[in-house]
Amino acid sequence: MTRTKPRVGPLASRLGKSPALDIDRLLDDRGVQVIVCCGSGGVGKTTTSAALALRAAERGRKVVVLTIDPARRLAQALGTEKLDNTPRPVPGVKGDTGGTLDAMMLDMKRTFDELVEAQASPEKAQAILSNPVYVTLSSSFAGTQEYMAMEKLGQLRHDAGRTGRWDLIVVDTPPARSALDFLDAPERLSGFLDGRFIRLLLAPAKGPAKLMTAGVGAVTNTMAKIVGAQVLKDLQMFVAACDTLFGGFRNRAQQTFELLQTRETAFLVVAAPEADALREAAYFVERLDAEQMPIAGLVVNRATPTLEGLSAEQAIAAAERLESAPEFAAGSSSGSASGSTGTAGTTAGLLRLHADRMRRVTRETRMRQRFQAAHPRVSTAVVPALSTDVHDLDGLRQVGDLLAG
Repeated sequence: MTRTKPRVGPLASRLGKSPALDIDRLLDDRGVQVIVCCGSGGVGKTTTSAALALRAAERGRKVVVLTIDPARRLAQALGTEKLDNTPRPVPGVKGDTGGTLDAMMLDMKRTFDELVEAQASPEKAQAILSNPVYVTLSSSFAGTQEYMAMEKLGQLRHDAGRTGRWDLIVVDTPPARSALDFLDAPERLSGFLDGRFIRLLLAPAKGPAKLMTAGVGAVTNTMAKIVGAQVLKDLQMFVAACDTLFGGFRNRAQQTFELLQTRETAFLVVAAPEADALREAAYFVERLDAEQMPIAGLVVNRATPTLEGLSAEQAIAAAERLESAPEFAAGSSSGSASGSTGTAGTTAGLLRLHADRMRRVTRETRMRQRFQAAHPRVSTAVVPALSTDVHDLDGLRQVGDLLAG
């Protein structure tokens, strides 16, 4: 597949050399119409996507947020009962700037069904939808989710341009490295459709009987013995029925891929302040760079809040002085934990907790610095850990404030 060289995205050029990621500048940039959040599992990517979408809406953008994460966390974060394959308004968006927020979750099979129904005649659509091979492919075949994510993103982008309902699409991708598999969906689809096996199946289905040479007949007979005659027949019927649809699928997926390379798109890589998560983030950044995708920056979630005051070494030294005091030792040997001895013990314990936190802050800072040294053009936003889980719009607003802080 030929991949076009993209124009450098505005956020990649304007923010790439800056150490701090300006989230509000990203959200306010009307030239950016798609924000894709990607990252490994468990780093707060879904919450980040929802917080960005809400903040953008309350700053005047018309936003739809799409999750393809099967864990269904986005509905909870937005304070709604459920999400489905249709964008639905999120109530409670504040502000008088005219912004709106819709949310949806990708239903892989429903999206595939809608494509078939839209592209085929009613008779052919029914034949495809009832085919056992299609049922398996549309619900569980490896790579189908990523391809349908490309289709849904393309649909949303088309609808946005046609109706003006949205001017920003925020995409929350699946966890782990499979989050970038959707970049390969068009190429994998092309390889599948252009493969020798598919051409072999199409030969007897598309052509007259005279095209069934002895060689093709021998191969199909062998395949029938291996997979079963009925399975092979279902597969042939499915490929024949879908042959006219595949070209359109492939072209739209390619168009969506090219959209991701343009200045209209910004990728945010989300990570936690942990070695494994930052290694995954480095993988995402390098892969996106190799695919010539515009990277807006890195979001590091759940960082340990920095405390003012004593360093870790000073806190440990103070705790040791308290614990070595004669009255502390006397109280400990007698089993007493009252009065000044108890207070000293509590203070020493708190000092050690403070030292542990300061060491954690230092360790996280060093890991971020190593990442930044390896990827100096990637801007970074650091979001401190919250004391409670995010489960409503107020919580998302707090995350948005921290992202923009």
